[in-house]
Amino acid sequence: MAAKNLPAAFNATSQDMEMLLSAQCHLGSKNMQVHMEPYLWKTRADGINVLNVGKTWEKIVLAARIIAAIDNPADVCVISARPYGQRAVLKFAAHTGAGAIAGRFTPGNFTNYITRSFKEPRLIVVTDPRTDAQAIKEASYVNIPVIALCDSDSPTEYVDVAIPTNNKGRHSIGLVWWMLAREVLRLRGTIASREAEWDVMPDLYFYRDPEAEENKDSAGQDEAKVPGVEEVGAGAVESGFNNEWEVSGGTAGAFAAASNTAGAPAASTWDADGADWAASSAPVETGNQGWAEQAGAQTQPESQW
Repeated sequence: MAAKNLPAAFNATSQDMEMLLSAQCHLGSKNMQVHMEPYLWKTRADGINVLNVGKTWEKIVLAARIIAAIDNPADVCVISARPYGQRAVLKFAAHTGAGAIAGRFTPGNFTNYITRSFKEPRLIVVTDPRTDAQAIKEASYVNIPVIALCDSDSPTEYVDVAIPTNNKGRHSIGLVWWMLAREVLRLRGTIASREAEWDVMPDLYFYRDPEAEENKDSAGQDEAKVPGVEEVGAGAVESGFNNEWEVSGGTAGAFAAASNTAGAPAASTWDADGADWAASSAPVETGNQGWAEQAGAQTQPESQW
């Protein structure tokens, strides 16, 4: 699918093409931006624009060569405000040494040097030109080249290298970032050759739902905490665990002796207790009892005047 006048380094293997097709990197949207028409292969009957995966591979190799041409890997900044690409850019930064901005892009990161997160990269790579429009806009102010993953309807203003792919699917985004990182490492010499396999799986770049992971972990813990029949015994299972709070046997006698309630009546009412309190109530001597007598003794001499 690649052009015949390109060098052999641009030739993709059949496995790479199968991975691009299985991740649905070729499926665009129903809208078409005028600058993305050269990357269009055909339009399906339902209106979906199908992208040319050969052009996608060529742009991945071109973008990798641009990234590898920068001497300091930290001068490359990878950006993703969309959740589907945040894990991918963090893994790309960890494997290639680039700087990552995952999540909201703070305005002024590239233009306001007073900002705490101020950066001066030589190249930025964004996941979606529409979501990361603020980063592309600031990059245009300070003349920073931009590489972007562009869908068929993505705006291409101030984008220097557009990688045509489906930037709305979690698998397609992760796979393109994985291929880009692999090509960069091959050009730098970390991976021996194109035939050598990279030990990092593409699944590491895919988005994972944190709530689903938490639910999976909690479900596993609950299953581990549920006692089996061997632990509680068959009799408890048949009785339905109705007496699990009752204390019987020697343990009950120990509790009764400790609390001095072994010979106490079974029940008593508040009315009866209240009657006993009234009958047995006696004046309680307090420290304030002699104040009145002393006050009377002090006022008697005054009456004689």
